[in-house]
Amino acid sequence: MEEDVYKTITCLTKGSYTEKRSRFLSFAMPVRTADEALERVRDYRKEYYDARHVCWAYMLGADRNTFRSNDDGEPSSTAGKPILGQINSNELTDILIIVVRYFGGIELGTGGLTIAYRMAAAEAIAAAAANGQIEFRTVDTGFTITFEYPYLNAVMRIIKEEQPQILSQKFEMTCEMSLRIRKSLYERLKSRFLKVETLSVEKLFSE
Repeated sequence: MEEDVYKTITCLTKGSYTEKRSRFLSFAMPVRTADEALERVRDYRKEYYDARHVCWAYMLGADRNTFRSNDDGEPSSTAGKPILGQINSNELTDILIIVVRYFGGIELGTGGLTIAYRMAAAEAIAAAAANGQIEFRTVDTGFTITFEYPYLNAVMRIIKEEQPQILSQKFEMTCEMSLRIRKSLYERLKSRFLKVETLSVEKLFSE
């Protein structure tokens, strides 16, 4: 996968898995921050207050370097880690998967638990894929350009050719436009803009 492209989920999807009368309900959802992920976990703990365990894992950022998992009382690495493993194997990010377990009265053992949590997480991801709710997105860079009005035609010609997204624009004696473009295309566009007299570029973000 290209370095400025990442794969994520677009909305909440659900899955389930049953093993020896234990039910595993899985929920995959988009999140952008750790705080948002933890808030969603708290919501599910309240909603499924009668469940034995509410286990989860999340992955954040286009570089997929921010992640965390939790076993919620299950034996170490038998719940959160296999959930996270499914996120990893499907190369997803900006995603939280929660698996709620209702105990069926029969112990599954560490191997059985690992399989059950992995399968439950996989079912939620499969539901997203089946419904077209997994998509590729680009890492974009946003920036503002300022220039004198007589150079507007030159600027607009570059915009037409390079096709950045226009976020805002103000045309006065000194013009200002806020733009957004795929990260890998930013330097080329910036170079073209800087050849226009009086024009300056200020980078706003990259996400």
